[in-house]
Amino acid sequence: MFNLPLDLSRTRILVTNDDGIHAQGLKVLEAIARELSDDVWVVAPETEQSAASHSLTINRPLRLRKLDERRYTVDGTPTDCVLLAVNHVMRDSRPTLVLSGVNQGSNIGEDVTYSGTIAAAMEATLLNVPAIAMSQHYEPGQPIDWSAAAAHGAEVVRKAVTVAWPRNVLLNVNFPARPAEEVTGIQVVRHGKRKIGDELFERVDPRGKPYIWIGTLRGEADVSDDTDIHVVFNGGISVTPIYLDLTHTPTLQTLRQAFV
Repeated sequence: MFNLPLDLSRTRILVTNDDGIHAQGLKVLEAIARELSDDVWVVAPETEQSAASHSLTINRPLRLRKLDERRYTVDGTPTDCVLLAVNHVMRDSRPTLVLSGVNQGSNIGEDVTYSGTIAAAMEATLLNVPAIAMSQHYEPGQPIDWSAAAAHGAEVVRKAVTVAWPRNVLLNVNFPARPAEEVTGIQVVRHGKRKIGDELFERVDPRGKPYIWIGTLRGEADVSDDTDIHVVFNGGISVTPIYLDLTHTPTLQTLRQAFV
């Protein structure tokens, strides 16, 4: 088990993201973290790293820059940021909680396999630090309303850390595209499933060379009311525990019989 429950007033919080050090969602998450603790550190990517997944930079050196007291940026991925924060920047007094986000866009269903926001929380979890990833849903073509995350984020964290979660588990939180006062509540649910779309745009660049741009990847297929997709699209906040042990235990015995 992690060292949970937590006394947030004594908690050292590391804040990171995948949208970059200047992202609005990071500002929202910093404000959430400061509602919870006076000991808040920020280590975030220099540039946007959306869909970076759990990638680690190993083919070049990383540049770590100090921007201010307890505020750093890394020219790498979200995973790089957490690794450097825990094992270098904060090595003398490691964080006791990592918050990742608030991502610009939801991370529901299969999004979690691509998300740099989720990956930062994964890396913290692997380093034995409890972590919560947060994402703000928005409707395409509409301005992002961060008020749901800003108003309810601290409450979600406070409730989440009152109970113990096992090691190898992180929490994935998604806020709906609604004003804070219209949020319908917080629900703990499973991940839903969305079909993979086929929106690929073939174009020709100004030099006459063809390229392909990947567009929207997901369409809603599984809208069962006990899924994150249903909750978020119906105005609620979803909380989903993610388990990092990817072994499918029921299949172990079946395969063992095949290899006798």
